[in-house]
Amino acid sequence: MATPQGSAERARKSDHEDYILEPLSLPESPGGISAVEGSPSVPCIFCEEYSPVSEQNQLLKHMIIEHKLVIADVRLVADFRRYALYWKKRFSEQPITDFCCVIRTNSEAALEEQDNYFLLCDALPEDRTLREKLQQQRLRENLEQQQRERNDTDFHGACMFCDKEFTGNRSDLLNHMANDHAFNVGLPDNIVHCEEFLELLQKKLDSLQCLYCEKTFRDKNTLKDHMRKKQHRRINAKNREYDRFYIINYLEFGKTWEEVQSEDDRELLDNQEEDWSGWEEHPVCAVCLFCEKQADTTEKLYSHMEEAHGFDLLNIKAEHGLNFYQQVKLLNFIRREVHQCRCYSCQEKFQSKRELVNHMEETRHITLLPARSMWDQPQYYFPTYENDTLLCTLSDSEDDLTAGKQEEDVPVISEDISNIEALKRTSVLNQLLCEEINNGEP
Repeated sequence: MATPQGSAERARKSDHEDYILEPLSLPESPGGISAVEGSPSVPCIFCEEYSPVSEQNQLLKHMIIEHKLVIADVRLVADFRRYALYWKKRFSEQPITDFCCVIRTNSEAALEEQDNYFLLCDALPEDRTLREKLQQQRLRENLEQQQRERNDTDFHGACMFCDKEFTGNRSDLLNHMANDHAFNVGLPDNIVHCEEFLELLQKKLDSLQCLYCEKTFRDKNTLKDHMRKKQHRRINAKNREYDRFYIINYLEFGKTWEEVQSEDDRELLDNQEEDWSGWEEHPVCAVCLFCEKQADTTEKLYSHMEEAHGFDLLNIKAEHGLNFYQQVKLLNFIRREVHQCRCYSCQEKFQSKRELVNHMEETRHITLLPARSMWDQPQYYFPTYENDTLLCTLSDSEDDLTAGKQEEDVPVISEDISNIEALKRTSVLNQLLCEEINNGEP
């Protein structure tokens, strides 16, 4: 017989079993998924069947056989567990025929032998939106993880080849292995889940497996010699196991870096066939060196500077034999001096640009360039104004100038070859050879 005291004890125990000793979180899933997000298992969309994430194919097989559901392009689903949770909720609210295409098999057979299968694919706008949201969420999560790893200064790891230890930022270890051991896995900023990546690589080496050809060897020394001689100090890019550690694989849902790269290459090849006949060049809109005048062609701008200010750039270029880089330095020098309201000829300062230009025009200092040593300096390789279009329109006449200078300074005089024997006797080379022989005699 139960006593009142025993009933009270059982009630207290029951109350304790209902206590919650850990924090709870409401679901934060795309599309309003209401399910237990902490579960690592993937649910069947129709029944209570669950499968581990690693056995996803078994669950897909179950849904095809038991529920006649075919999901197209599963590999393009960024997070299949959340995808299944979403559609499990939606199918409980509306009939499956409201979403899926119906595929009838054996349509010419007897009615009892026919079967209806349901196709769930991204041709359905809702499915497409869901897939894109899952992809964006996965990309966002991995970018946040990557940023945390970049900012992490508590990283600790050892080199896989010399056991040298590194603390601080993960890039120090990766750069060390690339520079000192020729083991390059790519730029550190392109890698995510770095510690897991390094643990996986170390585990493969500990099991005496080559990281590139993935063959197994009998001992550590044989493995080291193999990787060194065969230049196998890199990972196997065809191994999909490594995809999750590179941020490029999260950019487009279900696509690897090779697919993204091949699409880019195809786009470049396709663009070569495009018709460019309708392409129109944007106007130059270059600005005068001395005022605010703009022109849509360099010819108009050169004419303006010559007529309005007496500055003939083409004549100065030819007179001083300026090559392309010297033109760049000269223009940047003039731009800087005018910007500072200083005459580049006499170095006198003025209160405004207008006063400066009036002074230079009246004194003809505008055409009087200073000594070459003042402006032909490396600092004037850098533009005074970042959007100085005039610099982009300069012509590179360095070859013409060099050729002209050679023709002017080094004249070529032809020899008369009508009498070869006489030419041989009077040849300068023959005279030098005779002198050398005579000087060499004792």
